[in-house]
Amino acid sequence: MLRDYLDRMSQWIRATLGPQLDELRGRINPLIAQGRARYDKLESRERILVQIGAALAAIFLLYNLIYSPIVDLSIGLDQEIVAREHDLTNVRRLAANYAAVKTDLESAEHSTVPQSKDFSLFSVVESAFTKSVGHDKIASITPADDKKLADGLVQYRVQLKLENVSLAQIVDALYSVRTLPVPVGIENLRVQRRSQNTHAYDVDITCVALGHNA
Repeated sequence: MLRDYLDRMSQWIRATLGPQLDELRGRINPLIAQGRARYDKLESRERILVQIGAALAAIFLLYNLIYSPIVDLSIGLDQEIVAREHDLTNVRRLAANYAAVKTDLESAEHSTVPQSKDFSLFSVVESAFTKSVGHDKIASITPADDKKLADGLVQYRVQLKLENVSLAQIVDALYSVRTLPVPVGIENLRVQRRSQNTHAYDVDITCVALGHNA
């Protein structure tokens, strides 16, 4: 890797700076000759100092021109690898989420009410609660707005309010929903004890069912 980098750098220098280098070499050669002549006249101790200075200068140039760029390139590659691994992790997470949602959707499709224009969750729920707790205990029953889901599914919702019911009647009401011939679930359930009678309760219930959008 280092050899390839040096070869590319040398080729680029020769192609780009060839004429300028030749001119510069012509000017530097006399200076080099003078420097060499002066170096030959130096004493042994002075030559050692000059050699140490030249070695330090060479190390400085090698560090800034070769080692530092290679280190920067390596760091850049490491950061790029980390970024790609992060992206891959996100893709895998999204794929797992998609698979989970797809599984939930397939399960929901098996729990849908029969596709029919005559189906009414309001009628089904009203009939079930009338039989389980009695019509007089139903303070209100109101169909909520349908919620459209993915792949042509729609969620039907009905809100009920029961008043002055016992715990046994609440259990009977929930059991009646559980045993309906069509798949109906309980989305929300709020039970509040009545202040006048601590053995009676008021209940808010939201029943839901999934069906195919007609």
